[in-house]
Amino acid sequence: MHLPRSLISKLYLNLQNTRHPLSPPVLILVALEPDALCACRILTRLFKHDYIPHKIQPVAGYADLERIGNELVAPMMESRGGAGGVVVCLGVGGMADLGSILGLEPEGEENTFNGVEVWVVDSHRPWNLNNVFGGFPLEPETEDARTFVARAPRGVKAGRIDRSYKPGKGGIIVLDDGDIDDELNKERDAYLALVDMPDVEDDGESLGETSDEDSDNEDVLTQLPQAGQKRKSWDFMEDSDEEDDRPRQRRRSNSSTPIAASPRRPAQRGLISLRDDPLFSDAADTPTAAQQPKPPSASALRRRLLRLRRENETILREYYRMGTAYSEPISSMMYSLASELGREDNDLLWLAIVGVTSMELYGRSSAGIAVPVRGNESRPASGWMGMRGARIRQLLRDEVRRLNPPEVGRGGVIPENSGIIPTTARSPEDTSIRLSPEPKFLLIRHWSLYDSMLHSPYLFSRLKTWSETGLKRLHKLLAKMGVSLVQCKQSYTHMDMMLKRELRTKLLKYASLYNLDELVPTVDTDGKDRGGAKDGWGFVRSWGWRATLSAQDVGVVIGALLEVGKHTATSDSTAGGPSQELVELDNSSDSPSEEWLPRFWYAYDALEDIESLKAGLPTAQFLHKAIFNTGTTILKKKQISHLRAFRMCVVKDSPDSQLFNHPGALTKLALWIGEALSEQEKDATGKLAHGGRGTPLVVASLDEKRGVYVVVGTGGGGGPDSVFVDRESAKKKANEKEEKEKARKAREKIREEKRAAKMALRKQKEMKKKENGDDDDEDDDGEEVDDDSEEEETEDDDDDSDESEDEEDESKEKGYGLNRFGTAFQDVVSETNARVRIDSFEHCVVEVKKEDLGGFLESLSMKAVVG
Repeated sequence: MHLPRSLISKLYLNLQNTRHPLSPPVLILVALEPDALCACRILTRLFKHDYIPHKIQPVAGYADLERIGNELVAPMMESRGGAGGVVVCLGVGGMADLGSILGLEPEGEENTFNGVEVWVVDSHRPWNLNNVFGGFPLEPETEDARTFVARAPRGVKAGRIDRSYKPGKGGIIVLDDGDIDDELNKERDAYLALVDMPDVEDDGESLGETSDEDSDNEDVLTQLPQAGQKRKSWDFMEDSDEEDDRPRQRRRSNSSTPIAASPRRPAQRGLISLRDDPLFSDAADTPTAAQQPKPPSASALRRRLLRLRRENETILREYYRMGTAYSEPISSMMYSLASELGREDNDLLWLAIVGVTSMELYGRSSAGIAVPVRGNESRPASGWMGMRGARIRQLLRDEVRRLNPPEVGRGGVIPENSGIIPTTARSPEDTSIRLSPEPKFLLIRHWSLYDSMLHSPYLFSRLKTWSETGLKRLHKLLAKMGVSLVQCKQSYTHMDMMLKRELRTKLLKYASLYNLDELVPTVDTDGKDRGGAKDGWGFVRSWGWRATLSAQDVGVVIGALLEVGKHTATSDSTAGGPSQELVELDNSSDSPSEEWLPRFWYAYDALEDIESLKAGLPTAQFLHKAIFNTGTTILKKKQISHLRAFRMCVVKDSPDSQLFNHPGALTKLALWIGEALSEQEKDATGKLAHGGRGTPLVVASLDEKRGVYVVVGTGGGGGPDSVFVDRESAKKKANEKEEKEKARKAREKIREEKRAAKMALRKQKEMKKKENGDDDDEDDDGEEVDDDSEEEETEDDDDDSDESEDEEDESKEKGYGLNRFGTAFQDVVSETNARVRIDSFEHCVVEVKKEDLGGFLESLSMKAVVG
């Protein structure tokens, strides 16, 4: 079931009103990612305010989720002695069939969920449609309610919850951010049609064209009576004839595979039972045999059912295989809930800002995990998440101004409009959030200016700082700005005040000379940017004199704590800051999930403890030094292979290679290298490869201890919200559509004029016939009528072809540029003997046995990995 965004606060209020001291605690399942951590912090603050007991359970992957389902969730069912309750999934399981994986829909049992209600808040796309349009306990079957839709609980219509819905019986409730109602109408109709469609054996026969008999019985088929018992699951990835012939042992994934499943259809009566249906009975009040439609034959009915089922399965298969993407960050969704409840404050707003910012740091966009699309003067980039991301950031900026009214400084100037990057609080009690013209540097407040610029992924790709030539460009830029190497290598907070005041102005002056137009956000001379919108500005918060950090700083630190763990510096480097020789404090473990779970609590604590957050800064610096060094080595030594569909590199012979056994750290490295490759292609050819989307990249890192390669596939950028579709392409298509509409209207006008002229000619001939009393022109009239009908058919065909082209363009745009590594990995697993573990919630991340990597990559290179 899915809940419209406007009713999310109603669901929470119902939970609040039904909780009492003896109620079981709400179980919160949280993914190991910064956005989910921030969302969890917001939700737990709401729960504490309303005295709702809760328990937090980190989830590392699908195998971990299945284990938690067996140990914690399934025992909550009333049929197993539990008291029911609520489970909240934050960034967990939106792409998997949660009813099955959590054990709430046992195979072969009629009673499901039994009082366990699962809330799903997830930004991963595509949705698993079993969660969205199913996922509820069926009402008892009656004569009037025999279909799946008719047996839905009260207040659930076609999988959509309305205000009359009464929680308590359990089920899966997907919190809709607006995408489901707006974009999944076709998939909803196909899903619901498949659920209530009888099971007919499909032997792969060709059905040919629709016969007249099938067409006559189309209305009959839409009224098929249904039984509506326990549904059966069916796997999209195993439906083809080729896969049916393959031996089952080829699939060697040793975890719960996140393959999307089709609707699980109720058991149906056989086709022969239709002959007993009243629709075909010979009652006395029915029409005579001459008037009665001919009952369908069993073979005609079977062919029609197969045709309908294949059409609907194709719709769902195309949806699942379109590629992965990301929608609104879940921390933003949780802040929206707090705002509707009237609970918003600076603490919750800051958590939402950090969660949204972290999505950008990990390359999570509307095109899946992909390198950011950088713009230029002719094609300004739409940025992270396209127009939707721009709207979210603008709403956050508006909230910052509302909750933190700007203070007026000397001369009536607002400090934030001066263009200076804030590094200190205004007072010892200052905990406000401010807007800041953040440059695309990394940890500038906690590093030297030189190190901050050197380790920036933006400058890494634009200046090519992995090479000696690139370092010379960086030094030359600093020289033009009038900053000596001695000054820029000292801590930024201790730099000369005049240099810091003039830094932004000098960057704006010289950035364009080095293709760095997006290095700092622009601002007009009067301190306004599009009426105060301040596009591209970042967020900064102070904790009194103790610290001042940007949202990007916090996102980088939280991510590093999740990926590396808690560290302590063993010595101080002479250049300022910790050395790279760090000692990890958490204990190693044979299981990655057991090793990652303690890191979750370090990061969770750091979100609200400024001292823990500051203690994580050396870890973040250590990780990004390792990313810079490893990326530099790979590019310098040209360790990147060119395969058919993507480029490939393996992290090896590096002192930091163990760090990249974590998918998050490996993804960051892949994004650094991918952006550098995109800039190289643009410099060499003048444009990005793959139709303006850049080259997809696969990066693998060897985990010696477990004997597996961790593999991540990143897209080449672009996507449905990129500049290539948002601006130029959208404008061009709008113009083309307008021209087609004008041409269609012109054709229609000409057609009407021809019809009127021919009708007048016919009337004139008829009058002559009556006057002359002969019928010699009858044949000619008939021929003219035939010519007219042929001409009209040709024009109708032209209109139909235009409409089909428009539909094709829309479907092409819908999946344009999406990261398809997830479906490509699944295909390779099905087709080869490679031993692959698919366990991450990020479907573009897999683990491959060391010995099988070569064959896995060879088969992968033949797949389409970007839409």
